[in-house]
Amino acid sequence: MKVLTFHAPGDVRIEDAPEPAPGPADVKIRVKACSTCGTDVKIYNHGHHHIVPPRVMGHEIAGEVVEVGADVTGWAPGDRVQVIAAIPCGRCGECRRGHMTVCSNQVSMGYHFDGGFAEYMVVPHNVLDVDGLNRIPDGVSYAEASVAEPLACVLNGQNLARVGDGDDVVVVGSGPIGCLHVRLARARGAARVFLVDLNRERLDLAADLVRPDAAICGAETDVVDAVMKLTEGRGADVVITAAASGAAQEQALQMTARQGRISFFGGLPKDKPVVSVDSNVVHYRELTIVGANGSSPAHNKEALRLIASGAVPVADLITHRLPLADALDAFGIVARGEAIKVTIEP
Repeated sequence: MKVLTFHAPGDVRIEDAPEPAPGPADVKIRVKACSTCGTDVKIYNHGHHHIVPPRVMGHEIAGEVVEVGADVTGWAPGDRVQVIAAIPCGRCGECRRGHMTVCSNQVSMGYHFDGGFAEYMVVPHNVLDVDGLNRIPDGVSYAEASVAEPLACVLNGQNLARVGDGDDVVVVGSGPIGCLHVRLARARGAARVFLVDLNRERLDLAADLVRPDAAICGAETDVVDAVMKLTEGRGADVVITAAASGAAQEQALQMTARQGRISFFGGLPKDKPVVSVDSNVVHYRELTIVGANGSSPAHNKEALRLIASGAVPVADLITHRLPLADALDAFGIVARGEAIKVTIEP
């Protein structure tokens, strides 16, 4: 079979590999769709400390069961499934407390296990042990199901930031995550959602799809001033920084309403992780700042339900569909910001 394998930073190859065989507690699937994200581009360029090469990449996975291990029950060939990316252990203190997104023993598809940029892959027992193999609802395509994983991360972030009825929400970053944040915020009852980006072309591409109440280009206007004017001087109830930008995190404090919530959703570069926070602004305005780290198996299930119900449409966010043979081209498309979501369909 064909696979996309990471060998070293800058050395990612499409190559032949033997079809994998499932162990007694594993499930083998025929990959039908595996979407790409900015993290894949980072891995391509810089590698990752959890990846020991060679490793088949890809972690936003949907496919069809073709074989089950002798000890597996509840699954059969032909089942349509979505696979979680981040795999908690289910046993540590955080997992027992229900905090699976911050499991200290977490492993991941495409990092510790071969991922979905392949014609076939094995879903390891680790996934099944935490109920992380999910049935795709009727009416949901494989490509849409592959977007459930990033939507699950967005769902976790908005739960932590308590996005809800009547909120004015600012989303900084108009990539696929930002687009999902806009749509989920609307589904959760937000009154208005404003989308911010420095790149006018990328902002327009996203805004044409997700239709925010206002699209603010940070290269052309003062973002804080624009948000304050749009909110009649009050500020936003929630600001979500869905971009790897310390400047955006610092600006968030300046445009958040009293008792507002700020989500540091996008992580910062490891060589520049520190930002300046005016503690008195947080103190006197009673602001809440939260992080967001991936998703749990339960978030993935809820994401599939949101897609199936139409509450959070994702099909139109998949702007490019490419065969596995063109997967390297997909990384370039993502890196250049020419797409919202690029899905590989082996």
